[in-house]
Amino acid sequence: MDHAVALVQAYLQVNGYFTVAEFPVLARLPGGGFKSATDIDLLALRLRGSRGGAVAGGSDFEPDPELEIPDVSLDVLLIEVKEGRAELNRSAKNPEILRSVLARFGLDDHTSPKSLSNLERHGEGRWPGDVAVRMLAFGSVVDPAVVRGFRAISLPHVTRYLSTYLDADWEALRHAHFRDAALGLLALFEQVRRTPPRSAADTEPEAP
Repeated sequence: MDHAVALVQAYLQVNGYFTVAEFPVLARLPGGGFKSATDIDLLALRLRGSRGGAVAGGSDFEPDPELEIPDVSLDVLLIEVKEGRAELNRSAKNPEILRSVLARFGLDDHTSPKSLSNLERHGEGRWPGDVAVRMLAFGSVVDPAVVRGFRAISLPHVTRYLSTYLDADWEALRHAHFRDAALGLLALFEQVRRTPPRSAADTEPEAP
């Protein structure tokens, strides 16, 4: 998995989302058969009230306000992750691709054509059953000039949020065995940061 995708996946899971990485979308060829249309970097689903970062007896760690999580029964995110500027791929708003992805979640565009249109134009649509579907892009840089019809969050913000999460409940989380590579690496950095030096070799050299 791409390192940036892994970082965003850890961030979303801490915020209570279930995730699927590198979701393939196939397109039917005119002469028969199929081809790969695109890969969606991340799909994420969150039930109302989920607290993925909760620690029993720990701090009351709230979901990140930057996600602007709507008060709905189910929040579905279609996500692109870039190591450079946060933006969507050209195919991200292709109606056929969106229909294919939505069908995997039982969201029928035929009964909600306005919802699909809103998703294409504004990056957010509402479906029956109190379901929101939103488009997000993550990247090292967020350029307001290109953020149109989707939300964008910077990777530096994601890293700071995860670091704050680890710091807030470190006394509990330091006992965890993280299977997630990105969160595990950040936890290792936190452990090293908190470990006092025991010898001259562990200390930083003095400036000349």
